[in-house]
Amino acid sequence: MKNIIEIKDFLSPELDVYARLSEAQLLNREFPEKGMFIAESPKVIGRALDAGYEAVSCLMEKRHIDGEGKAILERIGGVPVFCAEFDVLTQLTGFKLTRGMLCAMRRKPLKSVKKVCEGKSRIVILDKVMNPTNVGAIIRSAAALGMDAVLLTPGCSDPLYRRAARVSMGTVFQIEWTFLPDEGFDEISSLGFKTVAMALKDESVSVSDPALNAEEKLAVIMGTEGDGLCDETIEGCDYTVKIPMYHGVDSLNVAAASAVAFYALGNKGK
Repeated sequence: MKNIIEIKDFLSPELDVYARLSEAQLLNREFPEKGMFIAESPKVIGRALDAGYEAVSCLMEKRHIDGEGKAILERIGGVPVFCAEFDVLTQLTGFKLTRGMLCAMRRKPLKSVKKVCEGKSRIVILDKVMNPTNVGAIIRSAAALGMDAVLLTPGCSDPLYRRAARVSMGTVFQIEWTFLPDEGFDEISSLGFKTVAMALKDESVSVSDPALNAEEKLAVIMGTEGDGLCDETIEGCDYTVKIPMYHGVDSLNVAAASAVAFYALGNKGK
């Protein structure tokens, strides 16, 4: 394959995307049409390709060219594929590659909130969830447990950050998501959704309350790790919902809590 390029110069500018640019720099807020992200592992890369994302280049271990990465290489045509032995890649990137393969991909324009919510009955809103591991895990649960879409406030970690996409096992490419503008909660209500604040408050209903599942359209709002949702957000919601706790445990991690909530409140039978 003519597009296979063995790494000999760590300072090659073609490798900046993998070794020297931060994920915030790849996002390129000033020129979003030029934004990129890094997908890691053949499974995640494959799901990104399935969703219509365009590959720019790949970085991989030599041994995966005819192994786990072969099917991906057959799909991405003639884009540059940089390769080296495992220890060289570890030195270059500073971390161990999952399944020995990275792919730089172009971002697509984000859809509007209205477009993402169109025809949906169960959505998730993440409010200032900054940890990419939690964002990835929540999106994976949302996709698996009957939620239709995910909205994120500006304070959240980007779902296409490498760790978030990897933890999600590529489900960030299987469920619709977009960012909610500042003061965007009013738009959710105008679209007919009843809002559900997940919070450990005494004035709340159980996550298993039948009234919740009877609602035609629900937006489940999850707060940041530690602090949870602010009082103003909770007060503005139609429901405050908590997951009952036992044995003196005060709360669950937001990713674990999301799985419980989505299982109880998500679309059934899908």
